[in-house]
Amino acid sequence: MITFINKSNIDWSAVRESLAGSGYGLTGPLLGPAECAGLISLYDDDANFRSQVVMERYRFGKGDYKYFRYPLPSAIQQLRETTYPHLARIANLWRTQLGERGEPFPDNHEEFLKDCKAAGQKLPTPLMLHYQEGGYNCLHQDLYGEIAFPLQLVVMLGQQDEDWDGGEFVLIENVPRAQSRAEVVKVPQGHGIIFTTRYRPVKGSRGWFRVAMRHGVSRVRRGTRYTLGIIYHDAK
Repeated sequence: MITFINKSNIDWSAVRESLAGSGYGLTGPLLGPAECAGLISLYDDDANFRSQVVMERYRFGKGDYKYFRYPLPSAIQQLRETTYPHLARIANLWRTQLGERGEPFPDNHEEFLKDCKAAGQKLPTPLMLHYQEGGYNCLHQDLYGEIAFPLQLVVMLGQQDEDWDGGEFVLIENVPRAQSRAEVVKVPQGHGIIFTTRYRPVKGSRGWFRVAMRHGVSRVRRGTRYTLGIIYHDAK
């Protein structure tokens, strides 16, 4: 049985500050090596997944990813449920800062999924991404449907520089009337990166404004890269 090993030790204050300053935050350890290996072992059995996307077909990059089906593996279910309330508070703060209208995100994930279901969004979105040597993911923003959560979590299921070389997680910040800024993020196996899917609020001399962010994966030079992606809303 796969279990989530770290439910409460994330420094959410540090995550909030890092998201506000750079568009991403680090969780520290979430899954142990055995849990990571257990999740990777699921990848070859399509019974665990509802669909597969081959990136080359859509010019997304080179690699593939699969969306899990319900019921989710226990580690993924726990990650989704336990991190969501903290991220919902951050997402609601961002909405206030940017003057966005609409209802705030609910305090717990179950209520949020009820909102998704009412909007006809019933399909699970957690996914596993897989890259071989030469694989990469083009810089992009994640654009979704009527109800979408603005933050995601990615967990490294292998160890960079051991299981693969290259394949860095990359973020690009497009600052208005300025040159873009790049962040290259590297974390150990089982650690997570929380990042904004589209933009973050920035305080300027005339108030808050939004700065667009794009993310991707640099080319894998050797080996195989597996990562777990936690998306918090459901899809149509």
